Amino acid sequence: MNGFRSFLYWLARLMGDVNAVKRGRVGRRIGRRVAGRATGRGLGRLFR
Repeated sequence: MNGFRSFLYWLARLMGDVNAVKRGRVGRRIGRRVAGRATGRGLGRLFR
């Protein structure tokens, strides 16, 4: 079940990337993804 869930998340990310390319907003999407990862890592270190 876990593998199926990770596949669905991967598929959703891929569809979001394709949508960003279609709309010409790739840079914005990359920036938000990087910001989200940094926030997640910072919160993970804070609550460790």
